[in-house]
Amino acid sequence: MTTAAVDLTRLKTPFYPRLEALDRLHTWHSWKGYRSADAFTNGEIEYFAIRNSAAVFDLSPMTKYRITGNDARIYVDRLVTRDMLNKVGAGRVAYAVWCDDQGQVIDDGTIFHLRDDEYRLCSQEFHLPWLRAAAIGMNVDIREETADYAALALQGPNSYSILKNLGLSGIENLKLFGLRHFDFAGTELMVSRTGFTGDLGYELWIDADKALPLWDALFEAGKLHGIRAIGTHALEQSRIEAGYLAAYVEFLPANETVRTGRTRSPFELGLDWLVDFKKPNFNGRRALAAEKREGSTWRFVKLDIEGNKTASSAYIYADKRAKKNIGFVTSATWSPVCKKNIALGTVRMPHGKVGETVYVEVYYQREMHWSRMMAKAEVVSKPFWDPPRRRATPPGLF
Repeated sequence: MTTAAVDLTRLKTPFYPRLEALDRLHTWHSWKGYRSADAFTNGEIEYFAIRNSAAVFDLSPMTKYRITGNDARIYVDRLVTRDMLNKVGAGRVAYAVWCDDQGQVIDDGTIFHLRDDEYRLCSQEFHLPWLRAAAIGMNVDIREETADYAALALQGPNSYSILKNLGLSGIENLKLFGLRHFDFAGTELMVSRTGFTGDLGYELWIDADKALPLWDALFEAGKLHGIRAIGTHALEQSRIEAGYLAAYVEFLPANETVRTGRTRSPFELGLDWLVDFKKPNFNGRRALAAEKREGSTWRFVKLDIEGNKTASSAYIYADKRAKKNIGFVTSATWSPVCKKNIALGTVRMPHGKVGETVYVEVYYQREMHWSRMMAKAEVVSKPFWDPPRRRATPPGLF
């Protein structure tokens, strides 16, 4: 007797009819139960659309929560480690992390301050029970709205030109991590200058029933600008170039792990700039203050590796002849635009200071034969890809 395979991608996003029509590879995976494409035609071509023209990625499966109420500002500020009260006003977006009582990261995500006392929190994981537990005693309403809103990421040097063609008046004045609301097809279209590629880009948020009109209008506006739908393979390559973290890759959510020592604090993920001890209260504050005094166990590193053999899942060593590793690579790729072999990783303190030389144990296969090499790598401080156009206001027309 055989058991039928379980379809983990039964849910379809509001954009699925357009995505399915473009699909030539039939390589879909499950993103929180929704069908999400690895690639549609060719991952390399889709990657170059991000860097050279314009790429569209379906963000709809991202978990979304609406936070409202008289205490919404206080609640959001206490929830995360960064200062949300004084530095993220209405019309702004903040990247943030939230921790458990031990100061270990539960998840990261973006918080959109839509209007006074109204926020949207977007994350990788589901957090509704925990979010509501953290709101006890506050006048706050928290509602999941993942299925209510469709979202697209429009990324690349031509993204601004396409939105101008779409007729979004004033889009040229939208600054990095800003958001604005526009009228579209009888509903409200929210556009934020955010993204996961490290390039000039925007994210578009709209009622689910208006998703297809938005898609059609966007691709009409971008038909002369090389607009192309992309899958997760191209997005993953670009986010590594930008040095961005990914849950379950660079860190494990603290409420999901079974063994101790497998989680990371904001300091251990290179996110100390997100921890504001001027705030009187936030989840994990006491534990993070102790770590600040006593030191961390791990350090997040960006590596520029010699050669062109990708260092996926490789161990990191302090010396070429060392027998014990000091850490491991979490993400790796060859960067076509940077012409570099790059990686993100985690190493034990005190290793991994900027400018330090380490060695990465790389295994690669050629013609059925596995080879091993100890590749020299330099720890670098800046993202591998961070073009001036990402911040330029107004962006240039391409």
